[in-house]
Amino acid sequence: MTQKTDAEFARELGRKGHVAFSWDALDKVQLPTGIVTSMYRVGDPADPAAPTVFKVRFPPDCFVEAHTHACDYTEIILEGSQRVGATWHHAGDIRVGLANRGYGPLVAGPEGATVLFMFRDGRWPAITIGKNDGSTLGSDVIAAHFDTLNATPDDAGAREEKTR
Repeated sequence: MTQKTDAEFARELGRKGHVAFSWDALDKVQLPTGIVTSMYRVGDPADPAAPTVFKVRFPPDCFVEAHTHACDYTEIILEGSQRVGATWHHAGDIRVGLANRGYGPLVAGPEGATVLFMFRDGRWPAITIGKNDGSTLGSDVIAAHFDTLNATPDDAGAREEKTR
């Protein structure tokens, strides 16, 4: 099943004033690291100020390099465990982070981890820090998936014109 486009979601939200769905109705994006993620925006998905929510499944022992984000965020460990820097976090633990403050690396426990991330706005893509190369972050893969999902026929025509 394919997730509703931002335009479809916004139309339904505008018409009804609310939308109900399950995580199963959202696209799952698998990253090269084996991480599987889904996401949605709170309110109008076209509003860059709308909070963004991710549910992320980290496979056992998965490593994600230290990084930061351009907005504040919080995360809740739903299942499993995850080490952030030198500290282990377990199901029920909550972390709150400020924008542009690095953290990590992240290492999922032997059982993996399922984590709910909530970003203050649409500036969720991970930003590399230090000598990290970004290869374990996957923000580009996630963004490309949702750009493709939300592409309109006009977008496709514009892309064709640019390649000519």
